[in-house]
Amino acid sequence: MTALVYVEEPGDLAEQTLTFARGLDEEVHAFCAGSEPALSGIQSLHVAEGDAFSSFAPDALARALVELAARLLPSAIVASGTPRGNEVLARVAAITDLPLAANCVAANGDEVTRVRWGGSLLEEARLNGAPKLITVQPHTIEAEAVAGEASPIERFTPQLTDEDLVVRVVERVGAATGGVSLAEAKVVVSCGRGAGSPEGFGIIEELAGLLGGAVGCSRAVTMAGWRPHTDQVGQTGTKIAPDIYIACGISGATQHMAGCKGAKSILAINTDPEAPILASADYAVIGDLHEVVPAISAELRKAQGA
Repeated sequence: MTALVYVEEPGDLAEQTLTFARGLDEEVHAFCAGSEPALSGIQSLHVAEGDAFSSFAPDALARALVELAARLLPSAIVASGTPRGNEVLARVAAITDLPLAANCVAANGDEVTRVRWGGSLLEEARLNGAPKLITVQPHTIEAEAVAGEASPIERFTPQLTDEDLVVRVVERVGAATGGVSLAEAKVVVSCGRGAGSPEGFGIIEELAGLLGGAVGCSRAVTMAGWRPHTDQVGQTGTKIAPDIYIACGISGATQHMAGCKGAKSILAINTDPEAPILASADYAVIGDLHEVVPAISAELRKAQGA
């Protein structure tokens, strides 16, 4: 039996997805477009070539996956449950008229377990059809890297139509995170509407800088236009799994907690002792973030000899 994994980009999420796929079948193939990451522990890496893959084009990627699957005949096609991973496999489902089980944490034969309602419940479901189309909930599978030489690469040029290129990325705008990716950061400092204004994030950026971390925010902040959507932590934003998540002035709505539940430790700073986030926090400071955050930064500067 064979599993085919769409690798969006190399990194921890890709390793988590490959680990999940290895639990499904003995033979695992990977698919990517444009780049040739060094992957081990798989049968082969299939790289789609052509101008269509110079940027993200979900229909083109879906067509390439369907074409490759027709040759490999996998029992499952798997991708990470990122926005792009879910989008590509949703288009594969539309092309093949097969059901898609999104944000899964386990699978055994036709039975899958997946995250629903922003992580507040787990659903046991039966997935019919072949191949099985599955995306993996980020940061729920412990990545198990396989040592050894990089797997062989097989290149191919998918047959595409003009319609496959109607939707594609034409411009990229980088997030102002000081070079630290929000999704991969070991420390994330977030703030909600309690910042008071866009300028109120100055103390948040300072603390994140001292800790070598990234700045995040709540959905309310992005809706107010204070921070870009790329900074949003939550169900409709970025799902994170840092060593420490410092949430300042964030109440802890279900949608936000779905994005940070992978954090190893949560420190909540809030004036409200009844804020929902405190039920999930490992540590809490009841106080005004405008006083607490600068005090933490001051102590860090002392400790660092600055």
